[in-house]
Amino acid sequence: MNIAFLAHDKKKELMVQFCTAYKSVLSKHNLFATATTGRLIAEGTGLPITLLLSHKQGGHQQINARIAYNEIDLVLLFTDPNNTDPWDDGQMLETVRHCDRNNVPIATNLASAELFIMGLQRGDLDWREVYHKSRI
Repeated sequence: MNIAFLAHDKKKELMVQFCTAYKSVLSKHNLFATATTGRLIAEGTGLPITLLLSHKQGGHQQINARIAYNEIDLVLLFTDPNNTDPWDDGQMLETVRHCDRNNVPIATNLASAELFIMGLQRGDLDWREVYHKSRI
């Protein structure tokens, strides 16, 4: 499966801790992230990760395009509910909309991310493989 990671600045360390905790599960999948988040995950875990552009340079748009082309199966988007940057929030909402349009599971906090990762480990998200084939 192809998993995308995005995180507000104040949630990047939590994302690294999450990836460290679930490294054995994540290591079996293809990982993608915006530049800073991805670099921090790679440095903190040693996991191979495809780095996209930074958030401000269009990394969200790159992930959204991959979602639209059915190239992302799960999005982990750790948001900061206290963020006050409307541009940031608009970009995050656009990613959520892309996931909704394309039936891509998305987690916006630690609790939902853990549920998805545990489900991924059990095979609960294997339906995405069938979904890939049906959209060809």
